[in-house]
Amino acid sequence: MHVPPQAPPSGRRVLVSGASRGLGRAVAHAFAAGGDRVAVHYGSRREDAERTLEGLAGTGHVLVGGDLSDPAGAAAVADLAAEGLGGIDVLVNNAAVNERHPLTETPYDEWAAVWQRHVAVNLLATANLSHLAARRMIDQGTGGRIVSIGSRGAFRGEPDHPAYGATKAAVHALGQSLAVSLAPYGIGVASVAPGFFETERVADRLNGAEGEAIRAQSPFGRVASAEEIAGAVVWLASPGAEWSSGAVLDLNGASYLRT
Repeated sequence: MHVPPQAPPSGRRVLVSGASRGLGRAVAHAFAAGGDRVAVHYGSRREDAERTLEGLAGTGHVLVGGDLSDPAGAAAVADLAAEGLGGIDVLVNNAAVNERHPLTETPYDEWAAVWQRHVAVNLLATANLSHLAARRMIDQGTGGRIVSIGSRGAFRGEPDHPAYGATKAAVHALGQSLAVSLAPYGIGVASVAPGFFETERVADRLNGAEGEAIRAQSPFGRVASAEEIAGAVVWLASPGAEWSSGAVLDLNGASYLRT
């Protein structure tokens, strides 16, 4: 029986895109706390990314800047991460944009531009980084993991953020396709689909007039913490989660149930 290669349970080389703050920062912290070395990627928030880097447990972490919306920029990010860490064992596709653009309120030119940005960052950057990381994992011969951050909105609809919902649905589908093609190389691919979770970006909404309604979406009467989502990402990236490859894991506190 052929047994695919396995990356070690710790001491792995982990690239986290969009790790300057929010969920990306929590994911970077969670991997570092488990003994892994992390490449902290940022697009424009270098100072925030430096704070993420400074707060990581352990040593050997690196800072990597680059524009993932550009294929050449994505390639440069992967090169810098692999050079700084000595390879890539785990990729977490977290970088994303999410701009409000309800159809009935958005002029066509703005609508088209918003869709272009969402597709470039949320979908194409995820696809490109996944290719770049997976090829390295194959060449290394030690297997690996790719975990992408999707969204509950891919299933329930996002009337004010339709490009976000659509691109996140595509991220889920991409992950399932890659799960099938990369399994023979010992590479597991999965996605998480979070509901609302607390970060700096949404603090005003949670503390404002709509905060109560947002928390009431879940029967637990709260939203998730970024650390809860990060914990699931770390598990999906673990050696023991190989049989979850192809999964889209709902993390929404029973606020949206699908079959």
